[in-house]
This record gives sequence, C-alpha cells and structure tokens, in this order.
Amino acid sequence: MVDVPTLVEQARAGRPRAVARLISLVEGASPQLREVMAALAPLTGNAYVVGLTGSPGVGKSTSTSALVSAYRRAGKRVGVLAVDPSSPFSGGALLGDRVRMSEHASDPGVYIRSMATRGHLGGLAWSAPQAIRVLDAAGCEVILVETVGVGQSEVEIASQADTSVVLLAPGMGDGIQAAKAGILEIGDVYVVNKADRDGADATARELNHMLGLGESRGPGDWRPPIVKTVAARGEGIDEVVEALEKHRAWMEEHGVLAERRMARAAHEVETIAVTRLRERIGDLHGDRHIGALAERIVAGSLDPYAAADELVAGLTGV
Repeated sequence: MVDVPTLVEQARAGRPRAVARLISLVEGASPQLREVMAALAPLTGNAYVVGLTGSPGVGKSTSTSALVSAYRRAGKRVGVLAVDPSSPFSGGALLGDRVRMSEHASDPGVYIRSMATRGHLGGLAWSAPQAIRVLDAAGCEVILVETVGVGQSEVEIASQADTSVVLLAPGMGDGIQAAKAGILEIGDVYVVNKADRDGADATARELNHMLGLGESRGPGDWRPPIVKTVAARGEGIDEVVEALEKHRAWMEEHGVLAERRMARAAHEVETIAVTRLRERIGDLHGDRHIGALAERIVAGSLDPYAAADELVAGLTGV
C-alpha cells in the first residue's frame, strides 16, 4: 500500500518521482485512486490547461517543446502530458513525444509524462483528466496536453482544456481536413506551423476565410487568432503565448473559464459513473440473467431495448 498523504506532500514539493508515482496510480486504476483524488481535490484549480491538437506531422511536439521554453523563460512551472498512440501488441506508448522534448528533461521546473491511449478514441488517454489533476496539485502553473495526432477524432481535447490550440501546416491538405473534422468549432487559437514553407500564407488565408464562414460572432465574442510559426526555430512562439494569455484574460472577464471548468468536472463525473456501470455490466456477461435476456431476444419474445431496460433496472434498482 502507498502512503498517499506523504506522496502528495512530496509531489507538492516538486519531487518528480512522487508525481510519477501518483500518475502511475491513476493510469493503473489503483484501489487507492479514490484516496489519491480526495487528497488532491483541495489543491487543484490553479493551473491553466492548454490543449494542442492537429494532424500528424504538423509539429505538435516541436511546438509543445517551444511553448515549454517560452513559459519557463517567464518563470512558470510547466507540466506536459504527451498522449502517444498505444502499441497494438504491448499496449504501451511509443514515447516519441518524450524523446523530442528531451531538452527539458533536466529542468526541475518541467514535468513531462507520456501516456498511452490504450485504445481510447478521441486523441486522449482515458486517465488524462486525473493526470491533469495530479500536475495541477503538484504546482504546475501551465499544463500542456498534446493529443495523439490521429486526425479527425481528436476533438475531445476541447472538453479537457481551458484553451484549445489547433495546429496546421502548409502542403498537408489541412484546409480540407479542417472543414471535415469540426476543428473550426473547437479551436480557440490556430497556429500555422512550418510557416517558412511555400503555401503558408495561403493556408492562413484559407483558414481565416473558413472561420469567417462559421458561426456569427457578436460584439465582445472571442475571435480565434491565426498565428504563423516556425516552431523548430522558436519563431512566432511568443506570439502564440500572447494569444493564449489574451484568451485566458477574455475567458476570465466573461465567465467562460469557470463555465468550461464546470463542464469539465461534470464530464469527468459522468465518465467515471458510466465506467463503473460498464464494469458492473461486464460482470454480468456470464450471469444467467443476461443469458436469459439474450435467449428471449433470439426467440423474438423480447426486443433489445426492453432487455436493456430490464438490465439497467437490475443494476440500479430502478
């Protein structure tokens, strides 16, 4: 058994091993997870969570690393959750993002963690919300969450971040992808990376045009800016940070930040509740009751919806 209070105290003191151990308890769905979350609850709510998403190859990891450098120059403690695709064989993460951010590995003011999706769709690991809580409680002032880079299914980051950054790059068909993926609805800041390549200006113009075709905005509404960067050289990164800070200030002024965090907490509660119900249903797979329901469906004496109603009633007592 882990001494949770001591572990939390060590994490608050900035000890990387304690933070790593807490996140491991989260990822492993430890029996002590409830105790961990209860201990962290009073210590959270201070970090600014920034999500970075976009198609593979746009430079998410390089941009994340450059943002870490910018925030560290400003004296901020930074946490990074880099969500990697899971190996279909071992279930582990490929850890490519962590390799590309190795320049920050020795900085005590930076904590980088690669997490495997473990089959969870939407570009994030299922345990990402709890891992964000760990980094928040550990004193990280800015938490950068980099999604897996799977393309059109990555919109989940919008429900987990205070500000969502969508990265695009010229010559990758991102304009078409933007229209398909719904990223015009989730982006708070848009970044056209690799702006030294041909077509960067055209990509920015096309994106600006599509944003103009989106929902009408009234006076005082947030208009997502488009920033051009060359992250590999650090060019334009200060402008990205400026755009992020402006968006944060706008959200605080208009009450949007509190609304988003409330929605995030509600989504987290719902996810945990649904997961618990799913686990209880899974325990019934070999149960005679669910087998009897299946027999009645096959025989045509019961429809699947009525069977599901019976199952839910049996689980909840309602």
